Amino acid sequence: MFSLPLRDDAELRPLETWHAEEFAAHLDRAREHIRPWVGQGFVTTGLEGARGTLVRYGERRAADGGGLFGIWRKGTLVGGVMFTGFDAAGGTCELGCWLEPAAEGHGLVTGACEVLLDWALVERGLHRAEWLCRAGNDRSAAVAERLGMTLEGVRREVWPYDGVRHDQQLWAVLAREWRDRRADTTR
Repeated sequence: MFSLPLRDDAELRPLETWHAEEFAAHLDRAREHIRPWVGQGFVTTGLEGARGTLVRYGERRAADGGGLFGIWRKGTLVGGVMFTGFDAAGGTCELGCWLEPAAEGHGLVTGACEVLLDWALVERGLHRAEWLCRAGNDRSAAVAERLGMTLEGVRREVWPYDGVRHDQQLWAVLAREWRDRRADTTR
């Protein structure tokens, strides 16, 4: 298995079915914090719910259509990043993320998303990466900005949560923009 360092005390690894117990415990710590911001199918309860989420993402990854990667800090799973969609033939992908409260503010999501964007836009040669977030999720929008994404628009009232429909922001970066940005940071 591989792991990539994000910083001295954190690493990025594939999040797989055999992590179900650890993932379930993590979701218990994160659930109420992330529930308003992530898809409702992701916020499961119990071991079987956690296993089901990991199996779904494992099947997507096997079909070259997604992937789920955990962020471990000091040996504890504290969040992750994912390809919620990955269309190699169409040249597009969509990224997502989540963190439990204690892990916020350490640059973990930005660093992990940079790894995913390098892989998708440089190594795999996709043309475009998207980031969708509920309007009002300032932390998520800030990550998109730090990644050099452009706010392309707002989809009105498409995000149902707690009996209310919310707007959703669409952010994106093109492969050439990503490569130029990465070249600027290595100079």
